[in-house]
Amino acid sequence: MSAATARKSPMRTVDWLSLVACLWILSSVAFAHEGHGPQASPSPSPGASAVTPTAGTHDAQTYFTDSLVQDQNGRSLRFYSDVLKDRVVLLNVIFTHCNDACPLITRKLREVREAMGEEAASKVTFVSLSSDPTNDTPQVLKAFAEKQGVDGPNWLFLTGDKAQMDLVLMRLGHLIPSPEQHSTQLIAGDVANKRWSKIRPDAPPVAIAQRLQLLSEPMAGR
Repeated sequence: MSAATARKSPMRTVDWLSLVACLWILSSVAFAHEGHGPQASPSPSPGASAVTPTAGTHDAQTYFTDSLVQDQNGRSLRFYSDVLKDRVVLLNVIFTHCNDACPLITRKLREVREAMGEEAASKVTFVSLSSDPTNDTPQVLKAFAEKQGVDGPNWLFLTGDKAQMDLVLMRLGHLIPSPEQHSTQLIAGDVANKRWSKIRPDAPPVAIAQRLQLLSEPMAGR
């Protein structure tokens, strides 16, 4: 992690345009996956220039894309329309054969939900995206979610065609050469009101819960 990243606040709300820039940079400066080598910057794939975020990208659906994905129950979903639109979300990236950071962070996020309480937690959708869609089928993700005790209606584990998942991960700043090199950075968002926070994975569960509760509150109540 660079010195510049270390100086950043663990949870800093950014507006939509700032998010576009930050997410593009995130893939090269965010935390590398614990237990693996330093995270490499992604090499541009053919046609990557066509999806490079620009200051003119104002529409969330166009930016995040409506790529077709599948959840742990085998349901086909459109990434923006069915997963993000009008929701408060917490996004992270995993792969199921990981033996260190992925299960640890998943369990921490379970603690976050517990810290929020049932009513508050029901207002937030947790979204875990696979960085290894070739191996992480819906059935494999289902088994992972059940093992971690987090298989529920407000927690989506997403996989799909590799090209579609690569596009989604690219837009989140997480496209990398191998599943092990994905970032462990968390991204929290109030999608409807274009309010976003980047959250360090080592932040205390209570602090993450407070950030999500803040994003869940109506704008008029601030």
